[in-house]
Amino acid sequence: MAPVLRVEEGDITTYAVDAIVNAANEALASGGGVCGAIHRAAGPDLAAACARIGHCPTGDARLTPGFRLPARFVIHAVGPVWRGGSADEDRQLAACYRAIAAIAKREGFRTIAVPAISTGIYGFPAERAARIAIATMAETLAGTDIETIFVAFGAESSAHLRTALAALTSSA
Repeated sequence: MAPVLRVEEGDITTYAVDAIVNAANEALASGGGVCGAIHRAAGPDLAAACARIGHCPTGDARLTPGFRLPARFVIHAVGPVWRGGSADEDRQLAACYRAIAAIAKREGFRTIAVPAISTGIYGFPAERAARIAIATMAETLAGTDIETIFVAFGAESSAHLRTALAALTSSA
């Protein structure tokens, strides 16, 4: 049994999966980019659920219902802000993806849709982030049949994720 990893270009808010992943901030507040899009699509109940949780540290994740989204749940994962690579960002990003996988396994999810965490306003280099995301999810979900769809917002992000997935597949 091996996890299924694939890359698609699209709008993560439209995916009818067990859970979509929100590239969240530590306050779990609505923001820009994918976070803002998810909050808008889910409706105000998502903000209220996040406010009840209150906080999530970098490298960790929290779970809420999906409310008005086609996904049943939202996994709010907090990736690191890029500080040039000397502030343990790689480890923090990998921890973020491990936290996503842990929730998916604990909840018995079969399908999750994941964005390119930390590559937007947080400035993490997209190619480097893609390698970490693909490798960490493949390793953490080994022995499961959980399907992870990496949903890229744009051709450049999609290309980085596809390259990382191809490299992993060719080295296996």
